[in-house]
Amino acid sequence: MLASPLPGDPPASAPAGGEPDSRPNILFIMSDDHAWQAISAYGRPDGTRVNQTPSIDRIASEGMRFDRFFVENSICAPSRAAFLTGCFSTRHGVPTNAEVFDGTQPTWPAMLRDSGYRTGVFGKWHLKSNPVGFDDWKVLIGQGPYYNPPMITPEGRVRIPGYTTDLITDQGVDALRRFAASRDEDGRPFALIVQHKAPHRRWDPNPRHFRLYDDVMVPEPETLLDDYAGRSPASTLQTMTIARHLDPRDLKLIPPPELDETQALAWNAYYDDVNAAYRAAVESGELSGDDLTRAKYQRYVKDYLECVAAVDEGVGRILDELDDLGIADDTLVIYTSDQGWYLGEHGWYDKRWMYEESFRTPFIVRWPNRIDGGTTSDLLAQNIDLAPTLLDLAGIDAPERMHGESFADHLRSGGRETPAEWRDAVYYRYYESEGPHTVPKHDGVRTDRWKLIRFPEVAPDGDGPADPGCWELYDLDADPDELKSLADDPGHAEIKAGLEARLEELRRQYDA
Repeated sequence: MLASPLPGDPPASAPAGGEPDSRPNILFIMSDDHAWQAISAYGRPDGTRVNQTPSIDRIASEGMRFDRFFVENSICAPSRAAFLTGCFSTRHGVPTNAEVFDGTQPTWPAMLRDSGYRTGVFGKWHLKSNPVGFDDWKVLIGQGPYYNPPMITPEGRVRIPGYTTDLITDQGVDALRRFAASRDEDGRPFALIVQHKAPHRRWDPNPRHFRLYDDVMVPEPETLLDDYAGRSPASTLQTMTIARHLDPRDLKLIPPPELDETQALAWNAYYDDVNAAYRAAVESGELSGDDLTRAKYQRYVKDYLECVAAVDEGVGRILDELDDLGIADDTLVIYTSDQGWYLGEHGWYDKRWMYEESFRTPFIVRWPNRIDGGTTSDLLAQNIDLAPTLLDLAGIDAPERMHGESFADHLRSGGRETPAEWRDAVYYRYYESEGPHTVPKHDGVRTDRWKLIRFPEVAPDGDGPADPGCWELYDLDADPDELKSLADDPGHAEIKAGLEARLEELRRQYDA
């Protein structure tokens, strides 16, 4: 672990003599693998809702919902590093979950701290090094479990009993109270990061939510039984299908190993009967084929949504605390996820692909007296833009090394102004063909309407040498589910050639 400052260490340039600092407080809430489809302020493209998230929806109804916010690499550690540094994986040094993040490189929390902000981070970190640039922190070890998590603090490790989502919320509320009290004393604004483990795999719900969806059939996505026809062979190479790749822990046929005695009693009291009925239906042949896939989908998605319910409740507690402290009007609130997620689309769970469900992530901002409630944004934005944007809002110049662009003026104008010379395309790159779920390496470019993806290690015919790889091209207006690639259609050759040229430009721009 890298060294980091202890609580109470003074920033490099705090306001002198306790002079009040008029810059906004910043509250950044990130969940893990929270599908935008599982936020009722978004919903699925077909208009259906799989759940209700009233607290997260409150941020949208009182602020701005970004409808085209993307990540540069749809996997946990690389995306988190991009959010912090404003850089692509090629520059922040974490292209996969295996690398150790160098916390000494410029990040927006550290730079805000140096400028006088009080900073803190609580919850999931997942960067293999201790947080740097924070006045206070308490983070999970690696991914962390859903129950009774061990956590790292500046003083060492501690195991905390309870449900992890609730514990992280508790820590966020406590930090809000302390930071608000300190601002009353010394005038320093705060930047607080609260990062949930949920709803990451393996979707272990809190007992209070076990029965939340017992009497509900969650709507299936139209592509649950996708046969992957009409595309390159790439999508057939993965190991992340609901039909074949959910394991007994995913399906709750085995309890989490971290449960204490009381938690285990509650767990078994619910899941023993549910599992007995499921096993009997499978063994008798009542559930098989597509019916079994649909049953697995219901089990998986209900557990996932129950974990989301705990996150939403926690967001509500934090928003209520801002109100109770009287600082809601002085605080910019952001809710996001480290990437999107598959809720059965294309028959999948997990992430990693450049297809919309995992490439796109929820991003919602509330800034009272600046952004009108219920505003939506179509800005083509990306997680690398967060750091330069927050620095801009705090009056700090972003380092030239940052790949991202500031959309602070877009926020200041309440979404009415698009930043000058804003990008016309976003770039994506995924690095791990041999990683979990065997999603092949790929990169690509997305514009307002078109998406071009290249799989350099996949043979066009699914067999034989991969060189020069294979391509997929989608018209997102006509084919939003990305079911029919046009890469080999002569009628789209000119569009493909233009996107190939744009892709090469972006590779050079982002050192890829």
